[in-house]
Amino acid sequence: MTYDIVLRGGSIYDGTGDDPIVGDIAIQGDRIAEIGAPGTLEGDQIIDVDGLAVAPGFINMLSWATESLIEDGRSQSDIRQGVTLEVMGEGTSMGPLSPEMKKGGDFILTDHVDYEIEWDTLGEYLQFLEDKGVSTNVASFVGTGTLRIYAMGYEDRDPTAEELETMKRLVKEAMEEGAMGMSAALIYPPAAFAKTEEIIELAKIVGEYNGLYISHIRGEGRTLDTSLEEFLRIVREANVSGEVYHIKAAGRANWSKMDDMLAKIEEVRAEGLPVTADMYTYAASGTGLASCLPNWAHDGGHNALMERLRDPETREHIISEMQRPSEEWENMYAENSPENILLMGFKNEALRKYSGKRLSEVIKERGTGARETVLDLLLEDDSRIFTIYFTMSEDNLRKEVVKPWVSFCSDAGSYTDGEPFTHNPTHPRAYGSFIRVLGKYVREEGLLTLQEAVRKLAALPADTLKLTDRGYLKPGYFADVVVFDPETVQDHATFEQPHQYATGMKHVFVNGGQVLRDGEHTGAMPGRFVKGPGYTGGDA
Repeated sequence: MTYDIVLRGGSIYDGTGDDPIVGDIAIQGDRIAEIGAPGTLEGDQIIDVDGLAVAPGFINMLSWATESLIEDGRSQSDIRQGVTLEVMGEGTSMGPLSPEMKKGGDFILTDHVDYEIEWDTLGEYLQFLEDKGVSTNVASFVGTGTLRIYAMGYEDRDPTAEELETMKRLVKEAMEEGAMGMSAALIYPPAAFAKTEEIIELAKIVGEYNGLYISHIRGEGRTLDTSLEEFLRIVREANVSGEVYHIKAAGRANWSKMDDMLAKIEEVRAEGLPVTADMYTYAASGTGLASCLPNWAHDGGHNALMERLRDPETREHIISEMQRPSEEWENMYAENSPENILLMGFKNEALRKYSGKRLSEVIKERGTGARETVLDLLLEDDSRIFTIYFTMSEDNLRKEVVKPWVSFCSDAGSYTDGEPFTHNPTHPRAYGSFIRVLGKYVREEGLLTLQEAVRKLAALPADTLKLTDRGYLKPGYFADVVVFDPETVQDHATFEQPHQYATGMKHVFVNGGQVLRDGEHTGAMPGRFVKGPGYTGGDA
């Protein structure tokens, strides 16, 4: 038989973690049709991949490509690293949206990309992306922050019985529409206002649909131990699979907690609790400067926060709480020094001169108090201000990367290295998180074999998401296939200049469509909405 495409003579890493074999891979339509000995398969198009690695497409377990794909569906910064599935929805998701949420867009939608909101539900959003055209596959969790906003706004209180029932109904609908499960980012208001019991009740529904509960746990620093225990309690009592988002121990004083965290997860896994984690491959996190403020200051949403920052008495209260680590909230200011806080994303033109500067530099330049400067910047910019925090240990990253139950993420959008994206600084993980696994941790440091790295980049997350036909190179599976040179794959993005593509990825196929050819994007948009295990709409 003559197939559509044959990749001839490459080293095939099938995702199982087994040693590679040299052979041919045939693609017919959107599927892998056959794997054979080198030179035995024929195709209308034959691509010589001798000396290159051939692997299943990589899966980004925490993607913020929600809006960047609307602006530019090519997903270039991730496609050029071999990512063929973007899994979105950390804590908040692009649905369900009430009419009020669609009007405001606060917290869920940013102003970096201009677009009409043509959907109401999460499934409709993902289908919107497929219909619009995207190069990568897309999937999402439904976020507890979004559920709370839909049912009860930004209020810092327990839900009423009726509001809880609304959220449970929305989880059920999202799972049946194809959500991968439910996410909770418990560091961020309004999700931070939810008590453990509320999360358990919602996660029980996810478990009924065989979905995944995935969480930015409530604290990654001072309260890391108790936050992990809360996560494990939710997984146990809800009878659901669980994953820890971007596993880390944040803040130098907390680095020693990583060993206990890893040991605890391995202990519960040995007991049969289905728990996994993901990570990005940098020792710095990225979130809002507003995370330096206590949770109560965010009660009522962004506009309410701005009003509090204008009130002298409330400002003093906030400033007082910022100066010391807290057991009640993740204090990103007290856990870091101003020298370790890098300001990046300003909306106000007059403040963009501070982009790329440490908070310590800005404090000195403005001549104001350290904590006062944080509040002034937030108020003047009228935004959360994207910020990079140098909080983590490279040694801990190495401990995480070798764990067989840890997959990978970017925790970033997927961009093109031009406008409008270069107008807004980002974290280098948007351009390098996956390729660093292959270049830094496999080739340079030898912490992983290439076959184990491929398993953790592709098959592990596919299994965690309970995908039955992606994540491996097997006949009958979707033809999400990447071809790269293990000797040259390299990241180039830096904190100072993050918008730089990785290199070394030669060819990328998504559902059989070639989106990268000889390292250059073809413009093809074969990506699809990948449905989760609870989908009830027919062919997933």
